[in-house]
Amino acid sequence: MKVNEGTIDRAIRVLLGLALISLVYVGPKTPWGWIGLLPLATGLVGFCALYALLGINTCPAKHKDS
Repeated sequence: MKVNEGTIDRAIRVLLGLALISLVYVGPKTPWGWIGLLPLATGLVGFCALYALLGINTCPAKHKDS
């Protein structure tokens, strides 16, 4: 897995993930907030499988294909 998310994209994913997870504890207290684990994990790792399938790369660094 190579990084395919840029810094801003990753930061937005982490913030969105944390906001969704907070819905489990505050607000409507719905279990749907656990869906926030997905953007949180992809933001921390820097790899999005959907981006890879669609050929999207927001990472500004140029990587050599292996």
